[in-house]
Amino acid sequence: MRSVGFVERSIMGALTFFKDSVYADEYASRSGFLQACGPRVKMITAFALVTAALFVKDVRALLCLYALCLALAWASKIKLKYFLERTWIFIPLFTVLVVIPAIFDFFTPGRALYSVHIGGLHAAITQEGLNGAFLLIMRVATSVSFVILLSLTTRHSELLKALRSLGVPQLFVMVLGMCYRYIYLFVEVVEHTYMAVKSRVGGSVHHKKGRDIVAWNMGALWMRSYQLNEQVYKAMLSRGYRGEEKYDADI
Repeated sequence: MRSVGFVERSIMGALTFFKDSVYADEYASRSGFLQACGPRVKMITAFALVTAALFVKDVRALLCLYALCLALAWASKIKLKYFLERTWIFIPLFTVLVVIPAIFDFFTPGRALYSVHIGGLHAAITQEGLNGAFLLIMRVATSVSFVILLSLTTRHSELLKALRSLGVPQLFVMVLGMCYRYIYLFVEVVEHTYMAVKSRVGGSVHHKKGRDIVAWNMGALWMRSYQLNEQVYKAMLSRGYRGEEKYDADI
């Protein structure tokens, strides 16, 4: 029962976090510094800052950019704890796994700081490897932080309008908008499916039956997605859609 409780808490916690991340219009509605700026200005500025973070090779400059991002978040009335949770959760999952091999001397030769022995393999952690790993982590952290800050301080509809007004192809903007709406629907379907399965089979399920339940629900979700795709497209055609989605010019 303890392991079942852990699985349930993990699933529900992930779903709640994902829904909060997708629908964060509460911060976009506040009277903060970035909320008062135009969507196009914010998007161009964020793109310039992310580009600068990607090409800067000085850690001190990256730290200054990251400090600027935190200051903008504070000026925009975003709780720093909430902001940091939504930026740093992706970095350990992806970036750290990439940079771990780079800190060893067989990938980044240099001055050895610490030697490790794994079986019959000898390796050393180098100063140059640690510097390169920290530079990459800060580069990713700064870039992700600026993008998340843009999404938190700008309504989703305004972001799509700004993308379209800046010359982004209409098909890309339309697909992006549909994916955004479908992600929220997908999260709710997963949550309801899990609760339905739990209410019918209880807390303990044999692993073979559990695999059958997961496979059946994956197939059912695929069929529901396909049917929803057809229904949405027919609904768009019935409302006058002819390949161009209309956006207001006032952004």
